[in-house]
Amino acid sequence: MSLPHACIQAESDGPTAAAPASTAVPSSTYRLQLGPDFPFAAAGAAVPHLASLGVSHLHLSPVLEAVPGSTHGYDVTDHSRVRAELGGEPGLRALAEVARGHGLGLVLDIVPNHMAVPCPLRLNRPLWEVLREGPGSPYARWFDIDWEAGGGQVLLPVLPEPLDPGAFTVDTDGNGNGDSGVLRHGPQEFPLREGTAGLPLPELLAAQWYRPTGWRLARTDLNYRRFFTISDLIGVRVEEPEVFAATHAKVLELVRDGVVDGLRIDHVDGLADPEAYLRRLRAAVGDGCWVVVEKILAREEPLPAGWPVAGTTGYDALHRVDGVFTDPAGATELARAYQEFTGFPNWQETARACAREVLTGDLAAELAALERAAGPDLAPGVRELLIAYPVYRPYPGAPELDPQAVADAAAPAGAGAVAGVRDLVLRDPAFAARFAQTSAALRAKSLEDRAFYRYAPLLSATEVGGDPGRPAVAPEEFHAYCTALQRDWPGTGTVLSTHDTKRSADVRARIATLSQAPELMGRPAGADPQLAWVSWQTALGLGEAPERADRLEQALLKAVREAALHTTWTDQDPVYEASVAGYVPGPHELPEPVELAEAARANLLGMALLHLAMPGVPEIYQGAETEYRALVDPDNRRPARFPRRTLARLDAGAAPQDPAQEKLALTAAVLRLRRKRPGLFTDYVPLTARGPAAEHCLAFARSADLVAAVTRLSHRLAGAGGWRDTTLTLPPGRWTALLDRGVGYEGDVRLVDLLSARPVAVLLRDGEPGDA
Repeated sequence: MSLPHACIQAESDGPTAAAPASTAVPSSTYRLQLGPDFPFAAAGAAVPHLASLGVSHLHLSPVLEAVPGSTHGYDVTDHSRVRAELGGEPGLRALAEVARGHGLGLVLDIVPNHMAVPCPLRLNRPLWEVLREGPGSPYARWFDIDWEAGGGQVLLPVLPEPLDPGAFTVDTDGNGNGDSGVLRHGPQEFPLREGTAGLPLPELLAAQWYRPTGWRLARTDLNYRRFFTISDLIGVRVEEPEVFAATHAKVLELVRDGVVDGLRIDHVDGLADPEAYLRRLRAAVGDGCWVVVEKILAREEPLPAGWPVAGTTGYDALHRVDGVFTDPAGATELARAYQEFTGFPNWQETARACAREVLTGDLAAELAALERAAGPDLAPGVRELLIAYPVYRPYPGAPELDPQAVADAAAPAGAGAVAGVRDLVLRDPAFAARFAQTSAALRAKSLEDRAFYRYAPLLSATEVGGDPGRPAVAPEEFHAYCTALQRDWPGTGTVLSTHDTKRSADVRARIATLSQAPELMGRPAGADPQLAWVSWQTALGLGEAPERADRLEQALLKAVREAALHTTWTDQDPVYEASVAGYVPGPHELPEPVELAEAARANLLGMALLHLAMPGVPEIYQGAETEYRALVDPDNRRPARFPRRTLARLDAGAAPQDPAQEKLALTAAVLRLRRKRPGLFTDYVPLTARGPAAEHCLAFARSADLVAAVTRLSHRLAGAGGWRDTTLTLPPGRWTALLDRGVGYEGDVRLVDLLSARPVAVLLRDGEPGDA
């Protein structure tokens, strides 16, 4: 199936600059969300624009066979085939040819941690065979199933509530698929164990290797590892060599054939032994394949140095870039006002409460499995260590637990229980792996999917990889981070917007302006003060946009379910949920403080330039080369609109007319420069401004020949009188502005000259404007 051309903006391609052949490390990537409505053919139609934009690689969402109709592809059903709904393997190879013809390579997002528990179940053949043959199946080693905990059966929480036992029927011909018959319940069908088809229904059910049941039992009785709390995604034991080989054969073939140049590893924290997996993968793909891992790092947490990867997918960079444009004093004032307005506790208390709720509720089955393995004396230590642990997971091979986490856990659990669990983690690899996997799921669900929705003083700070308790990042901290990145992980990925961000970068840029003027937040009206606060800031971030009211309502509905204060996904309060629409501001009630318009522009362009010019490989999310305002999924997975005609006009010499066009011109200029002259983006040297407004300039040199400078906290800067006589000392030589041909600078430059007309600047030595 191909996407109608009307789904892509009918704009001219503009000039397509020839890109060099792909190398091991991309100069930049562009993320495309594939699905039935945007298959390989549609991606191919976008290639000329993306090549013209200046990216070097397309980054494709998962392409292996998935649940029919899946809009994301993370619910893999068959690792041996490329997804037919996208165009199949011929479509993928054709896309690779088109991309290569324009000088672009391909990066694939792969999912080693889990597979779908689909409907119908037979779509996942390995799982179907395990359900039919039990622990004796050749596929039994594929999945993390605790047969003993389930009394010899796999709990399958796939049926509706309330459960109707009379709805089961038996089909002894097995649908002509060679099975010994199937058990049916509504749209679901299950394989029958050999020799059981003729039994009366109660005995037949008891004789199977599985127990089909209502979905609510997953919380307490589930006996297979899943993805987070999603029971229709079953964990895969990719640590087994034969499982790795079977689940990676097609991907490795695509790498060997030159179809694929890089891999993004989804949810590496879910694996039993991430480092061992990555070493096996590196050996299989060779040194020429660029590999990054989706890994959420805490603020002071390093990526394990032994991992044979280029780095992470970039949430650590997102946090630093966002933080530079957050005023610490204003963020503190917003936190104080939020607590006063809502009566809610601070961030640390909120995060701890959410961890306890999720662990003992949504993850009760996982907790029970760990407590059984540890024994009753150590069970309290298991629980409290999981709650107290400050990062996503400890790693096999380096499982020593954080001293502060140990102290926090010992208070309620007892020092003996905590010491016992630490010892168990150190001496029992199986327990250590499951403890780490549960820790990762707990952090993700309790922080990203609960506490971030409940604690909302400044919504731009509640982003994946963020630290809402300390949202601001000082320039010195940003420089230290970039220096370390250039030294240790120069090929890492960096992002600002992804398919998982709760708000796109440009929405966050608008919300972050409130940290410079917290008094403009006001006190929004509504019976639920927390929802009123969240609604006001969300509306500020989205602003005027297509289908604004609808999109706001859907985002707010998701927010209240995730916050789990009045309603949840599994226990919905229809009366409360019906009230959510009333919190969406009307057309004339949108918060649009005119005082912050210029600050929003400065944030929009400043964040974009830092991302594009800092160390690492920048990724542009689909549509985000221009101003891109999106809320949480599925809003951020709406069909992409590619600004082809606008880029062509800018290339023809037209001046940008608004911040969206300014961002597009800046993005294209720097991406083309990265692709044409990669040597410019080496090294990292902080540059320091001098004068009364020095703190408002963040600048650095990426080589002897490139300087980037941005304005930060511009609203506060304007209120303090502007740049005045603040200067920036450039490295030796004469410098030309990339976006202003013919404008040159040398020595001590007055920032009122450099950054007043445009809040960002890119300078090249010796008057070479590059491929602008």
